[in-house]
Amino acid sequence: MSRCIYVGWDSREDIAYKVCRHSILEQSNGIEVVPLVLDELKHQGVVTRPDDAKASTQFTFTRFLVPYLNKYKGWALFIDCDFLFLDDANKIFDLADPEKAVMVVKHDYAVKDGSIKMDGQVQHAYPRKNWSSCILFNCDHDANKSLHPDVINHKDMSYLHRFSWLSDDQIGEISHEWNWLVGHYHQPQDGFPKALHYTLGGPWLEEKTNVEYADLWIQAKNQYIKSW
Repeated sequence: MSRCIYVGWDSREDIAYKVCRHSILEQSNGIEVVPLVLDELKHQGVVTRPDDAKASTQFTFTRFLVPYLNKYKGWALFIDCDFLFLDDANKIFDLADPEKAVMVVKHDYAVKDGSIKMDGQVQHAYPRKNWSSCILFNCDHDANKSLHPDVINHKDMSYLHRFSWLSDDQIGEISHEWNWLVGHYHQPQDGFPKALHYTLGGPWLEEKTNVEYADLWIQAKNQYIKSW
């Protein structure tokens, strides 16, 4: 059975998704990459909630459908589209703790509410900020059975992004190297990234062509283009 990575897809960042997907498949055997496309999920009747003005991406809510989409079986990974993998994604699955409902990078930092992130979107400060940008879901776990479309379509954003359906001891931890927030973590003092996360915008945006690790993303983009 292949391991599945669900990647948030946003029409404004299609190239980011394509490069992210390519970076995963180039280094990882037995991985299936599935884009979470909001319009498709709406067409299927899975997503019925109205657009939320606070939702900075088209996958703000759909990420929490992963256990449902994976038929509540096995482990599945969600990541934002603005990731670039530098190592084999199978290594994240190898960290899975069957006692936990999810495994995340437990970032400890604060942003200024109202500041600007990618594509001119407004940042909103909240507890457990960016924990939900990379979630390894234990889809079999009883606690995740509550993540069905009715809940995702009606619950407040804060309930979902703060993992309020879980107790603290059901949230496992993986290394920040797998969700390396560009501009926040620095090597070598923080180690070395295995998956870069351009959370404040990456080189696919005209105003972000000089961000840290821009050269690695541009190199990956060129490799993706050559693979056509």
